[in-house]
Amino acid sequence: MADPNPRILPYGMAALAEAAARITAGECVAVPTETVYGLAADAGNADAVAGIYAAKGRPSFNPLIVHVPDHAAAERLVVFDADARALAARFWPGPLTLVLPLRDGAPIASLVTAGLATLAIRVPRHRAMQALLAATGRPLAAPSANASNQLSPTRAAHVAQSLGTRVPLILDDGATEAGLESTIIAGRTILRPGPITAADLPFPALPYIKESAITAPGQLATHYAPRKPLRLDATEARPGEWLIGFGAVGGEDTLSATGDLREAAARLFDALHRADASDRAAIAVAPVPAEGLGVAINDRLARAAHR
Repeated sequence: MADPNPRILPYGMAALAEAAARITAGECVAVPTETVYGLAADAGNADAVAGIYAAKGRPSFNPLIVHVPDHAAAERLVVFDADARALAARFWPGPLTLVLPLRDGAPIASLVTAGLATLAIRVPRHRAMQALLAATGRPLAAPSANASNQLSPTRAAHVAQSLGTRVPLILDDGATEAGLESTIIAGRTILRPGPITAADLPFPALPYIKESAITAPGQLATHYAPRKPLRLDATEARPGEWLIGFGAVGGEDTLSATGDLREAAARLFDALHRADASDRAAIAVAPVPAEGLGVAINDRLARAAHR
């Protein structure tokens, strides 16, 4: 486990000023978005981006999402088609990432794209990330602020527990809203399910499938994983298990006692962090319907359980 005592500052002008100065100097900082906490660095600075990979222990073949303040900034980096413009107009700012062709000469370090000709890009809604984008004036690469393949962080304390002093500064603005990483779309294909579901889209999306080739962030088979073994579709706890319930299935914790999928998504990683810190040897999770947001929840659980 990482050193649990990194520098944490509450969101505000002083914290933003220090965070912007560190990013300008080529460092990375942890900052909340509406999805999860991200580990942000200047997307045009190859050394800074390398610092993200080093802090996370992330494979260099796994590309990063770049955050920009608005659609106009995105247009300067990638080439939009009509579908992408419709999605951006409807869901930005918000938890949607688009995978689009990188413009020739776009000032993005090649390490960000992992050598691909496309860039994963989004306009975040959260005030802290938007303020940091404004303060730095730079596009920010920002994967989740956790060690690679570990549970995604929805609180500053999760970042501290996972990365410790490998991240020099954490901006603390409370728990994140969505609790799941952004939906990723390439063309009309959902590459990673998330808070924006297929039913939300203005056109029929191609069925979500787990791809063998890495074409966007969040596609590794083992990802978002606790340290302890995880059993899915559990209706009761076995000896030595911490049971996370849902709906009528109770337990030591619950994603949503009322079966609310939005509440379950927001609580998912928080509940897994608590289970991983418990005195039990293993974790079990109750069945979650594979519909709407349940598709994204089950995707994260399947990757978390993969060994």
